[in-house]
Amino acid sequence: MRMLAIETSCDETAASVAATGPRILSSAVYSQIDRHRPYGGVVPEIASRDHLRKLPSILEQALRDADCGWGDIDALAVTRGPGLASSLLVGLSAAWGLKLRLGVPLYGVNHLEAHLLSTFLPENAPDPEEACPMLTLLVSGGHTALVRVDGPGAYRVLGRTLDDAAGEALDKGATLMGLGYPGGPAIERAARGGDPHALAFPLGRGGERSQPSGSLDPRLCFSFSGLKTSLLYRLRDDPGLARGDALKDLAASYEYAVCEALALRVERACREPSIRSLACSGGVARNRRLRARLEQIAAEAGRPVCHAPPEYCTDNAAMIAGAALSGIERDAAVRDPQDIDPVLGVE
Repeated sequence: MRMLAIETSCDETAASVAATGPRILSSAVYSQIDRHRPYGGVVPEIASRDHLRKLPSILEQALRDADCGWGDIDALAVTRGPGLASSLLVGLSAAWGLKLRLGVPLYGVNHLEAHLLSTFLPENAPDPEEACPMLTLLVSGGHTALVRVDGPGAYRVLGRTLDDAAGEALDKGATLMGLGYPGGPAIERAARGGDPHALAFPLGRGGERSQPSGSLDPRLCFSFSGLKTSLLYRLRDDPGLARGDALKDLAASYEYAVCEALALRVERACREPSIRSLACSGGVARNRRLRARLEQIAAEAGRPVCHAPPEYCTDNAAMIAGAALSGIERDAAVRDPQDIDPVLGVE
């Protein structure tokens, strides 16, 4: 089977062709970062219009790179949530039109599930049956969660953020430091050569101050609102921290606080004897400090670590195709051209 997947949940326009396995044959991505940088964040109206403008050429590129034509496609997959409603509709509308034109089935994929399974995309990735139960740190956009992955379609959220996500904390921090958007890469660049222990920032108390809903363990939950407030007050009292060499130490200390807040919860959850491996996925998973820290935790726990490759951390359609081909599609056939869910989660 050859599947063509579409991803337009936020500000990346992406398409991918994959074969049963899953085996990724192509992955075409257009990033809108330059379009949104002047505004310090994603503008939904601009995002959806840019998807409309770029998706046709991205689809053609994905087919061309996979050395196949429209007649070679056996099935379609598309992100149905979570994400920006207007952006999701662009992708689903295009996929629905292709479904009618090609006469092939169309499957809706949960964007977060696709991130969770992105660790299995590389050719040298571990077999899910051997790697699971896997403890995955999901740090994608507005989402931060610790998830136990027992296999494709089988997940249990152990902890999540009670306020802001790690990515949001990095974006806001970069704005306060005058580093621009997107915040994660900007802070990582500014932190080079800085002292991560120069300034002490709170590591987030998770459920210690407010109780999470449901059966979540308060000790495995995150909180980043206090970290952002601490940075705001520091810069208010000493604006010089964001200038010259002092900025390196400020950025390094802030980056350390975000990464350590994540790592401490992973370290705690890793004590569960049934966990066989660790993984990290989502845009923030590209951060070198975070990856190194998680590798340290995995080594100390005697477990392998399975990072998603950098090219599959940020939004892409290869992970959408991979998730669909991994079996999620069995109950996810799209029957409505408006079947999106902007607040879709993982349970």
